[in-house]
Formats: sequence, structure tokens, C-alpha cells
Amino acid sequence: MSSAFAAGSVATRYRSTRDPSSSVSFSQALLQGLAPDGGLYVPSSWPRADVEALESETTLARLAARLITDFVAGDPIAPQLPEITAEAFNFDAPLVPLDTDGRLAVLELFHGPTAAFKDFGARFLAANFARLRTVNSPPGSRPLTILVATSGDTGGAVAAAFHGRPGIEVGVLFPKGLVSPTQERQLTCWGGNVKSFAVHGTFDDCQRLVKQAFVDPQLREQTQLSSANSINLGRLLPQAVYYASSSLEVWRKYGERASYVIPSGNLGNAAACIWARKVGLPIGEVVLAHNVNRTVTDFLHTGEWRPRPSIATLASAMDVGNPSNMERLRALFPELADLRTAVTAETVDDAAIRNRIRQGFERYGQIWCPHTATAAEVYERVVAGKRPGRWIVVSTAHPAKFSEIVEPLIGRKVSVPGTLAKLFARPTEFTEIAPDLSSLRAALSVGRP
Repeated sequence: MSSAFAAGSVATRYRSTRDPSSSVSFSQALLQGLAPDGGLYVPSSWPRADVEALESETTLARLAARLITDFVAGDPIAPQLPEITAEAFNFDAPLVPLDTDGRLAVLELFHGPTAAFKDFGARFLAANFARLRTVNSPPGSRPLTILVATSGDTGGAVAAAFHGRPGIEVGVLFPKGLVSPTQERQLTCWGGNVKSFAVHGTFDDCQRLVKQAFVDPQLREQTQLSSANSINLGRLLPQAVYYASSSLEVWRKYGERASYVIPSGNLGNAAACIWARKVGLPIGEVVLAHNVNRTVTDFLHTGEWRPRPSIATLASAMDVGNPSNMERLRALFPELADLRTAVTAETVDDAAIRNRIRQGFERYGQIWCPHTATAAEVYERVVAGKRPGRWIVVSTAHPAKFSEIVEPLIGRKVSVPGTLAKLFARPTEFTEIAPDLSSLRAALSVGRP
């Protein structure tokens, strides 16, 4: 696969957000998940995309291979990138117009096996890990354990992508009682090499446990740990692909940059869009749509970074009080003024989410999950009639995953995709644990010699 980046680009290494002097390969960054110093991996240098070369690709899989190729150049996994993207990107991300003049569209990212945008990154990671495990793991080596904290959709996508993969175990941590019933079923219906843990706490507790596990000597002696959260850069690169695809579609049709309103929690999806813009994709403004967990909104308004306990909302996958990927955004934009230029953010409460679900159905015939409705509300509030251009509302999950919220608001049943129906038929199993590292250690050790 030829490169879509400017001639003369070199293989990209990855450094920690906390230590610019560190440097690892793409495969090392994927397998480690989190840098040894607790930072997140980011490119040491940025290639520059050749937009004309990318425009020649007509499928997501081929576009993904061409876009990502320079990020893996020189890495052992590089020759396998085309087959990895063919395996991961085998479903669409359609751009659905909402008006007749192409000023507003919805980017549907829920056509994968677990009906959420997390499928893109999870499947890309699983395809990489399966190949890296084969190459780097001699017989009798420690198992590779993927730890993932989830506020709803990530865990299901990761479980689906890694289920049945030999030599790989998965531990899914979710906040007990703080995900939708449909999401909980997706998180707990796997068995086999997937263990599900209902944590007595919030998503932030789950995320804290995962980060603690990575630096815990006892766990690291027992197993090789990696992550499939958006702290892993292998989640962000494939997510940048659908921003490349949709922005190029707008560019081809109208010769204008696409601007996005993105439902935001842990900021991985937003960071992926900003990375795509960083390498030269025709992307304009980026507006972050948050629920009442307003850590990011307040930071951009006041300049004071104050993580806080998360608050439960209808848009549960965005209930994040200490979003990890702000560390990547601040590494890219160290000056607050530059970050404020790069993104803006708005906060939406549950009453406005409910109203926007109703309005979306009445006005457009669209059925939106609470996260998509959050983004649509921000569009109506701060963009419509105020900011010109071509705007895309990012739709992150199928409404059937939130039927108990959506159906009473629109007065009709939400059809269930076949992939979700299959999952609903599976038995569920999970272990409840306290929000402390010793409980996680014990739970992960069950069943091991």
C-alpha cells in the first residue's frame, strides 16, 4: 500500500505525553497501552497527508490502510496493515444528509457488530494484537490481558472484537448500575476469554483501577497487560479514518471543509478528529458536546483543570469526570489559547437531551440515542443560523441500545439490529468487585494456576 503522505516522510515513533525523550515503536505502544510513566503515547513527529492520494480510495478499509501506513512504517506489523484494515473496516460509516443543500448531515458510526462507534477501534486493535501475539509470544509465555474500563459502549465492542482470540484474555470493568440494561447485557454475555466486572463505583473508578493495574508489579508479573480504552493510540488512529472519509466526501462535493459536533466523554473520539485535522484532512471547526459532566467545558472557559466525580446522565457513555485524552490534547496544544482555538465545548442537561430526541424524530424522522441527541442539541444551540459552513453531527450509537429512554419519547418501538438481537439471546455472567486494586487483582486471578 503506497503512502498517502508527502514524499520524504519517515517512520513515526511514539513518545509519552509526560516524557518527550522516550521513544517506542507502533507495536510497542499498542502492546503497552499506557507509557511506563503513566502518560499516553502520541506521535513524536507528524506526517502530512496527501489529500489527493486519499481521495482516490473508495472504501473505508483501503482509505484506512493508506491513511495509517506512515504511522506504522518500519514496524513489524506494517506489511500486514492492508489485511488488518480489511478485517476491521468491514462495515460502513454513512454520511446522511438532513437538509437539501448539504449544510447539515449526520455521520452514522453504529453499523458495526455492537452498534457503536467503538467497533472501529476495537476491531483494529484486536486484529493487530492477534498478529503481534503470534509474532512475539513463544509457547508457554504469559497471557496477554486486555483491561478496559467502560462507561457503556467500549467494553462491548472490545469484548466482541477479542472474544475467542487464542492467547488473549479480556477484563471489562463497568460501573454497576450506571450503564443501560442493553449495554450491561453487551458487557456480560461473552464468557470464555472475557471476564466482566461490575465495579461498585463510577466510570472514573473503573478507569483509575485500569491505570493502577498497569503500574502494579504484582499484576505485571502475572500477565502481560495492555489496554483497549482510548488511552491506547491504536483506538485513535482507526477512528481518525471516518473523519478522513466524511471530510473528503464533503470536500469532493462542495470544495469546503467539514466541521463536526462530537459527543464527548473520555475525549478519544474528539482527539481522533483533531489528529485527522493535524495531518491535513479538510476539517474545519470541532465542537465538543458534553452532558452535565462539564470538566472540559469549565476548563476551556476558566483555564482551571478540575477533574471531579462523574454524574450519571441519560448519555451514560459520556459520564466522565476526568477524561484521559485531555492529556493528549494538552500535549498537542500546550498553550490554553491554542487549545481554545482548536476546540470549543458546550454542556447539555438531560431535559435538553430528551427534548432533542423528540425534535430529531419530529423534524427529521431520525431516531437518535442520547449521545447523538446531545450533539444535535449543541448544533441547534450554538451552530444553526450562527456559524456558516458544512456541519456534521456525529452519531455514536444505535438508539436500540437505549430503547428504554428513546421509545417513550418518540412513541414507537425502535427496531433492533440483527447483531444486537444475537447478543440479547446469550446468557450473562459478571463478578461484582469493590473499587480497589486488591479486588481487581483477586478477580483477575480466579481460574489461573
